[in-house]
Amino acid sequence: MKTRTKLVHGGTRRSQYGEVSEALFLTQGFVYDSAEAAQARFIEAGPDEFIYARYGNPTVAMFEERIAALEGAEDAFATASGMAAVSGALTSMLRAGDHVVAARALFGSCLYVLEEVLTRFGVEVSFVDGTDPDQWRAAVRPGTKAVFFETVANPTLEVVDIAAVADIAHGVGATVVVDNVFATPVYSDAIAQGADVVVYSATKHIDGQGRCLGGVVLGRRDYIRKVLEPYLKHTGGALSPFNAWVMLKGLETIDLRVRAQAASAQVIAEALQGDARVRVIYPGLPEHPQHALALRQMGQGGTVLALDIRGGQEAAFRFLNALEIVLISNNLGDAKSIVTHPATTTHQRLAEARRAALGITPGLVRLSVGLEDADDLVADLRAALDAV
Repeated sequence: MKTRTKLVHGGTRRSQYGEVSEALFLTQGFVYDSAEAAQARFIEAGPDEFIYARYGNPTVAMFEERIAALEGAEDAFATASGMAAVSGALTSMLRAGDHVVAARALFGSCLYVLEEVLTRFGVEVSFVDGTDPDQWRAAVRPGTKAVFFETVANPTLEVVDIAAVADIAHGVGATVVVDNVFATPVYSDAIAQGADVVVYSATKHIDGQGRCLGGVVLGRRDYIRKVLEPYLKHTGGALSPFNAWVMLKGLETIDLRVRAQAASAQVIAEALQGDARVRVIYPGLPEHPQHALALRQMGQGGTVLALDIRGGQEAAFRFLNALEIVLISNNLGDAKSIVTHPATTTHQRLAEARRAALGITPGLVRLSVGLEDADDLVADLRAALDAV
């Protein structure tokens, strides 16, 4: 099946009633025909046998199978949020004494997991410039357990060469874990390019309409079921069946939505590119340092831009406050266009010098492009620049 067909029909389980829309199973537990049947299921549950909602659920399983089919992964496990997916993917495979190499340009909560949580339990973490293969090569060593990076960094939009880093990591036996949110499942080819584990915040483009939290980890079946699932089912980061149902509905339209958003992002980037009041950072522009890599890796620039407003934080705040269509929020991948100021929100925990080293300037704003008319968005952004 081609992509859009998979997104509508993949993983569907129909009850005896033959419903068209996927069934929503709001239940914590499941009934067994006998004590012997309960015993057998706890030893090994079949593909359509469930024990407890924290372990699995028919609605959640439909979402997992559908997103796995889209991503080209053997299996998937859904989680309560994107950060539950990131922390679960890493923590489930690591223990005291292990070594991880990570890109330094990451979402603030990902940095917290690496710097505060993992190191607290004896994991050594080394940070590198994710765009520099030589730094990856120098940082990994025999026994490095995993490497971690965002394929497109939040919020500075650096693009990491998945194939190059995977080749380096696999050379020392390390597992390649990537956060692929900005690339989206629509433009992702991460597994084919060498990633072993792919993580998404389903809250973003998968739901795409600002309704529910969710996350998902994808990879080989032995990792998902023998490493990740035991960790998550015992620590409780399960996705609720209702949220899984919402994500299933989101997957039906994600291809249409994301392609429209990326097309509008390209229009906006090109429209603002020559404006002296702002520096436009977008992988779809030839001026982006990893433009060729972005096109080779994703085929498009994505749905998110970074705009560095001349004049620093004061100018950036004037710009944000003057917007009439674009909303101020810290989400992304939504049908509504959303803008945020990372230095004072998502990355405010970092010291000023560290933000500067990452390229998060006082004037930087992150723009997630929605489904509004691109011309309306360009007009709104230009009017806000006029207000600055």
